[in-house]
Amino acid sequence: MEIILNPWPWYVSGPLIAIVMALLLYFGKTFGMSSNLRTLCAIGGAGKFADFFKFNWRDQLWNLTVVLGAIIGGFIATHYLSNDTLIDLNPETVVELQNMGFQNAGASLLPNELFSIEALKSPKVLIILIIGGILVGFGTRYAGGCTSGHAITGLSSLQKPSLIAVIGFFIGGLIMTNLILPLIF
Repeated sequence: MEIILNPWPWYVSGPLIAIVMALLLYFGKTFGMSSNLRTLCAIGGAGKFADFFKFNWRDQLWNLTVVLGAIIGGFIATHYLSNDTLIDLNPETVVELQNMGFQNAGASLLPNELFSIEALKSPKVLIILIIGGILVGFGTRYAGGCTSGHAITGLSSLQKPSLIAVIGFFIGGLIMTNLILPLIF
């Protein structure tokens, strides 16, 4: 059980991702979570309102298994395969987060100060989540895919736009973490 309960080392998870990507490339498929949202919208009839959703969504039904697997896998991992060890954060990071108001930094994957039902009662948190969601949605559409799609599928198939997008994701993350987040909190 220790193997399942703890994070897998890069030399195990990396080759597993590479095998999955090789199989997807072999069968002419691409991987990405944001394309599933487009498929779900097309299934729901969004093609009546926007040409972006007018495509043969039946060809993409296989990719919805990724969403189902993420939901089921996340539930199983959270409720049955999690150990109670703290997240290994740099002590300086913990102090910085505590100074911003995150009292239990490193105790969970998502801070309760932002991702709990009680936090949604705060207008500040609600505004942050809504603006963040809009920016992520816009960025995903503008970049032609999400971080997983570009970083895993795009880079493995040597696509230059994916390399540019991934560099942009990292630059945006660094700007957010080091410049914008301290201003918000």
